[in-house]
Amino acid sequence: MSGRVTAVSSNGEYSFTKPNRDSVRLLAGLGVEGDVHAGVTVKHRSRVAQDPTQPNLRQVHLIHEELFAEVGEEGFAVAPGELGENITTRGIDLLGLPVGALLRVGDSAVLEVTGLRNPCLQIDNFQDGLLKQVVGRDEAGNVVRKAGIMSIVREGGVVRPGDTIEMELPSGPHRPLGSV
Repeated sequence: MSGRVTAVSSNGEYSFTKPNRDSVRLLAGLGVEGDVHAGVTVKHRSRVAQDPTQPNLRQVHLIHEELFAEVGEEGFAVAPGELGENITTRGIDLLGLPVGALLRVGDSAVLEVTGLRNPCLQIDNFQDGLLKQVVGRDEAGNVVRKAGIMSIVREGGVVRPGDTIEMELPSGPHRPLGSV
């Protein structure tokens, strides 16, 4: 399975949205250089309040661009970076990846998938009613989270729009993504 990077975004300040960039540099073990969420330990405010020593499993946030078209059919206009993601993708089923999948992005960067983004009320502050579009339930009543995936940086490198993304499955049984 392969895909493509359609946008890259980062922000050095706490803000829901992240401005698009020409490129971002991924730093092994840390995240996006200069991004407020980069670091070995958690940086998300609610997680820091719980336990600031937790490992940062949310170094890089990826969202599939196809989500924007899906919510667009319901009247919401969302563009890359506006939901706080660092990398916007096309052509890869991010939500179907297992824990531990590797994403080889561009010439040298490697991300390890850690889990699903757990969307919060800030999404409704951005656009009222959007949270219900990115969190719902399937026919069996299970919670479905569609606001992207989280990852850690295994190997650093520069990532740009247009870069390819190659996916490598981990050995062993498929472990579905849970929220991180």
